[in-house]
Amino acid sequence: MQTRSDTHSGLDAILRHAVAIGAVVVALLPAARGFSPTFGWMPLWLVAMPLCAWWALHRFRLPAREAAAEAAPLRARRRSGAQARRRRPSMLRRRHSQAA
Repeated sequence: MQTRSDTHSGLDAILRHAVAIGAVVVALLPAARGFSPTFGWMPLWLVAMPLCAWWALHRFRLPAREAAAEAAPLRARRRSGAQARRRRPSMLRRRHSQAA
């Protein structure tokens, strides 16, 4: 993998090792594939978070979705009707007392 000159090489090495060690731990230890009441889902913290940090360090762009790239940006439609109004509390009390 090519590293850019503006990334910190020490941090790059640490994150690369963290990803590798986390993947090995998750693959070999069944407890690392489970849920911890303190930390939550362990593969998230052992593999996914170091991967995201490594991704962010190199400023990789997210992969573009083909559907999102083809679709034109949608504009928000304004509703044409009037805004709903709240009923007065006295009308609500009358309606409930008639039903009983």
